[in-house]
Amino acid sequence: MDSTNLGDLWNRVFGTQPDPDQWLVIVTALVALVAVTPRPLWRLTRNAVTIAHEGGHGLVALLTGRSLDGIRLHSDTSGLTVSRGKPTGIGMILTAAAGYTAPSLLGLGGAWLLAANHITLFLWVATALLIAMLVMVRNAYGALTVIVTGAAFLLISWLTTPEVQAAFAYASVWFLLLGGVRPAFELQSKRRHGGAPDSDADQLSRLTHVPPLMWLLLFHVVSICALLGGGRWLLGL
Repeated sequence: MDSTNLGDLWNRVFGTQPDPDQWLVIVTALVALVAVTPRPLWRLTRNAVTIAHEGGHGLVALLTGRSLDGIRLHSDTSGLTVSRGKPTGIGMILTAAAGYTAPSLLGLGGAWLLAANHITLFLWVATALLIAMLVMVRNAYGALTVIVTGAAFLLISWLTTPEVQAAFAYASVWFLLLGGVRPAFELQSKRRHGGAPDSDADQLSRLTHVPPLMWLLLFHVVSICALLGGGRWLLGL
């Protein structure tokens, strides 16, 4: 690849793209809302939130010096991330707290990139994160879901027009922001009925001696604040 092609690629990835029309931003928000609201559809789309959830556990485990053994994603939209290291301490706490906060924080980061008109860069960063996660996935269903999701981001970023890229990117970020809110409420409902005894909130409670409800409150605060802040960026407010 000569320097001209490298320069074109650099400009394509790291350059800026024009703001999409306001109607497109609103329509993609409505599409994302539909994707996370009806229960039958949510059972399918929640797989993408699970990818972000388990990816958050894995990424923070590595950043805090833990060894990542593998990630499993299941067809019931549950997942499991296994890491090795000190069973207590700040690294383990941050790793456990990363799951429910990851979709919302990833959405907030995506909203920041889109607000700065880096639409293509967002698509490529998402693709790179999915490829990195694929290396650590240890079951067939998990590998399939990550491959399909990553392929969608890659093909959209490489083969489609700027308008299609913008629509896909905004819909994806809205989905992360909106979809990041629902899991904490689902966990709260399960715990109210005696379910999920070994949830992230319960693990964090055992690690910190802080009640699980306080960790649930943290998950709610992060997801709702990310939605409000990211939504303002996306809408240009």
